[in-house]
Order: sequence, then C-alpha cells, then structure tokens
Amino acid sequence: MSGSFDVIIAGAGAAGMMCALTAAESGLRVLLLEKNEKAGKKLFITGKGRCNLTNASEQDTFFENIVTNSRFMNSSLRRFTNEDTMRLFESLGLKLKTERGNRVFPASDHSSDVIKVLLRALEKRGVELRLRTEVKELIVREGRCVGVRAVCPAGGSKREELFADSVVIATGGLSYPSTGSTGDGLDFAKGLGLEVTECRPSLVPMKLREEELCRRLQGLSLKNAGVTFERAGKKLYGDFGEMLFTHFGVSGPVILSASASLPRDACESGLILKIDLKPALDDQTLDKRILRDFKENENRNFANALNGLLPAKLIPVMVERSGIPAGKKVHSVTKEERKRLVTCFKEFELTVTGLRGFEEAVITKGGVSVKEIDPKTMGAKRVGGLYFIGEVLDVDALTGGFNLQIAWSTAVSCGRALQEQFETGNGRALRERFGNR
Repeated sequence: MSGSFDVIIAGAGAAGMMCALTAAESGLRVLLLEKNEKAGKKLFITGKGRCNLTNASEQDTFFENIVTNSRFMNSSLRRFTNEDTMRLFESLGLKLKTERGNRVFPASDHSSDVIKVLLRALEKRGVELRLRTEVKELIVREGRCVGVRAVCPAGGSKREELFADSVVIATGGLSYPSTGSTGDGLDFAKGLGLEVTECRPSLVPMKLREEELCRRLQGLSLKNAGVTFERAGKKLYGDFGEMLFTHFGVSGPVILSASASLPRDACESGLILKIDLKPALDDQTLDKRILRDFKENENRNFANALNGLLPAKLIPVMVERSGIPAGKKVHSVTKEERKRLVTCFKEFELTVTGLRGFEEAVITKGGVSVKEIDPKTMGAKRVGGLYFIGEVLDVDALTGGFNLQIAWSTAVSCGRALQEQFETGNGRALRERFGNR
C-alpha cells in the first residue's frame, strides 16, 4: 500500500473535476487521477473551443433533448439543475452569456477559462490532482472496490496501489480518443461483470455516396435547411437547422442531432437524406418566387438566373439536377421544368453510407448500463464503493449544452452521496473493516 484517501476519482474531465469539487466541500480527502498531461483536455475543445457548458432552457426541454435513458437522469438533473450550474460557475468567478438556442458559454468565449476556475476551486478545497497517472486496474475485496492500481507516467509498467473508501470512474466514453477517452471505464465495468451496452459514435458527421458532389460543395453552409431521413419510403427522422457540406459528406448541428436520434442500424443500407433548401415556402409559394425571379431575368440564361435563390456553389449542381439546359433562356423554361426545379429545391436527395468514427464524434452512444447504477448516487448496485459518472454511462443527449449538464449533474449527485456517506459515519466503519488507514 502506498496511499490512502476518502475518495479516488479516475479522470479529470468535466465530470471528474466537478465530482472532486463537490466531495471536497465537506473536507473529504480526494485524489483526482488524470492520465493526460493536463486536466480537462476534452473540455478544452468542447463547443469548438468555446465550451457550451449548459443550456438555459426549462427543465422539460432538457428531458426532451436527452436521447437515451432520460428517466435515469430525473433524480440527478433535479438535484443539480442547469440553473445550479450557472450559479456555481458564476460564484467561482466565471462570467457567462446565453446565445441562440439557450446555449450558455463563458463570456470570454474561451473554454480554458472554465477549466481555470475549476482547477482554482479544486486547489482551494485541497483536492490532490495527479497528472500523467493512469488507472490500470480496480482493487476489489469482498464485493467492494477499495482502491486502484495506477501507473505514473501513464503507459508505464510499475503499478502503485492507492486505497480509498470510494472509487469514482469518470474516464469518459470513446469519442475523441486523442483526448484520452479510450474506453478505460467501460473495460473496468466489463471486468467486474457489469453490463455495458453497445457503443457507437454519436453527434457525428455523416458520409455520403455522392463523393464528387461533396467535393464540389465542400465548405458550403446552409443556415436554414430542412432535413428528412428516409429508408424504403419511411420517414425515420426530420429536423430543421444549420448544416455543412464537407469533403466526405455532411456535418453541422442538424446533422449531428440526426446521428444521435436515428435508429442504430439506420445507416447500414438505403438511408436517404432529403434536404429542403426552402423550408419556409411550400411548393406553390416557391414556384411563384421562382416565376418572379425569372421575370426579372427573362432574357438571361437559366444558369445565370438563380443567384437570388441559391448560394453560388450550389447553382451548377442545381442546374444539373433540374435537367434544364444551362444556356436555355429563362423565358423559355416550361411549367414542367419549373415543377422539376421546385422538387430539386424541396427534395435535394442524397444517400447516406455511414457515420464518421469516434475521432470526430462529440459523444459516445452506449456505455455502462443504467440498470447497473443507482440513479440517486451513481453507485454501482453490485459493487460497493464504486461509482460511474459522465459519458461512461449509457446516457446521451443532443447538442446545445445538454451533454455537459449530464456530466455536471451526475458528478454532483455522486459527490453529494459521498458526502452523506461520510457524514453518517459509514466511511469510518468501512475504513475499520478493510483496514486501509
């Protein structure tokens, strides 16, 4: 034995730091272990480096945006709400602002400021943070987790035993593995016989069959697009918002949300994406708008009369898809040709071939089954003294700050449960039983 604490937390990301902060409020000796060279590595890149740390919507909206296992979050989200999150960060000295979609950001637009205030608070409350320290194994005795075996530097071979009355797993899922999220916590759970649901990338861009078209449209952003996903003529998902064409397919908020909401097997075969380029106009109104533009350009070639309707990059693609000759004079375009053009606007059809990988996924769908976890404490039901928080759990939500709030709320619920355990004297009894002090 080379160390003994009240709580050991594996992973100094959003959930790990928040749990450490909460547990240390009542004077618990907390050891926070992080295998990276710095804490909050994934938090640093969240929200494109701006850190969308929560969402200011009503609580009902929160639950509507949780895609997987929203009922499991009922207790922790009510115990530590989005308003609580905002108040806490403001009390730590972080100024906040709320933007479109009720997304909450640091006023500075720097995710590093979120990390800084958390680290200052951890230091103030006496949390011991050890970097470049990787948890390799859990120590379990008589059905209870009593510590960890870790290596420092991470990737080394000499293991150090660290003991605690409680161990919290906050190692994340599988998304952005370059930040250290390589599934360690999932492996720990499996090793103890706990159920781990199938994991796949979520909030992730999509690949399209039309590769040449994607290269032509690369970088094109559509601010207000309607999207519908269909298979065998059946609508699987629909939404409205911003999207982006990339060299391999499509991305952007509305596409990422679709990746989280579509059935697990949706992309396996025959998934059609239909983009409505003019969702505010029905077919008849759009036809009238096209006629108006054509009248103003009646002596111009068809390809030169679409500037008021489409971004420049999209015009040659739309000309090809409409089947109307580019050099045809606008006044010669027939009613039938206009009808085809309207269909191209309202149902710009593409074929989805799959999702991009975990390297580009904002979150992981899947994880430690919520059936294994007490929703009030985040404690493992079948292994005493062991807790799971944050993305390692099988809970995920749409974009907009909802996933980080899941991390904060599960972390605080766990931290408070640890406080209560020691305040009732259970911690002292456990120390005497296992002799770790």
